Amino acid sequence: MAFLKEYVKDVWGAMKSLATGMKMTGYYFTHHKEIITEQYPDNRDTLVLPERFKGEVVMTHDTNNEHACTGCTACELACPNGTIKIITKFDLDEATGKKKKALDTFIYHLELCTMCNLCIEACPTSAIKMAQTFEHSVYDRNQLIKRLNKPGSKIREGVE
Repeated sequence: MAFLKEYVKDVWGAMKSLATGMKMTGYYFTHHKEIITEQYPDNRDTLVLPERFKGEVVMTHDTNNEHACTGCTACELACPNGTIKIITKFDLDEATGKKKKALDTFIYHLELCTMCNLCIEACPTSAIKMAQTFEHSVYDRNQLIKRLNKPGSKIREGVE
């Protein structure tokens, strides 16, 4: 008999919870002063993301196809799950005649990235930043492996 009493108590609690939820829904239905729901696919042109939103890592280039990455691998070391792979090369410095370490390829695995921002904080030259892109759906995972330095790009003059 105790189980029946407990069952009725549970049913009554569920009905009370449902009535509370429906009361809130009814209030928002009749007092619609502001629109809360975003109609995402239709509002792409007017969509404004918060400034702190982290979408993906990008490397900024100027109009001369120059970047600020020195190939120091600080971002690669700061990344907790191996999202970034820096491949470096040695260039000959014309002024001193010495070999100088330079960036060859900056590989970014978007599918592994947790958007933690540790690589951005670790970069001493602010060569990389977080972009506001968020639509990354693809059918082939290989499309999520990106090369961040553009072909033919070189380090910006004065960056050490």
